[in-house]
Amino acid sequence: MLKYAVIFALIALVAGALGFGGVAAGAAGIAKLLFGLFLLMAVIFVVLAALGVGAAKKVLD
Repeated sequence: MLKYAVIFALIALVAGALGFGGVAAGAAGIAKLLFGLFLLMAVIFVVLAALGVGAAKKVLD
């Protein structure tokens, strides 16, 4: 997902440099959305991993 956020950010930069404001704004919005979803999912997975490690330790002890 982070890869697609970077791709859309690059599209926004190129479109902005060429004067396509609408396309640049749309691509930038999509890039922001994808990056936000990436961050949210990363935090969720880190929390789940931390909880999983604790549960595994309790079972093994």
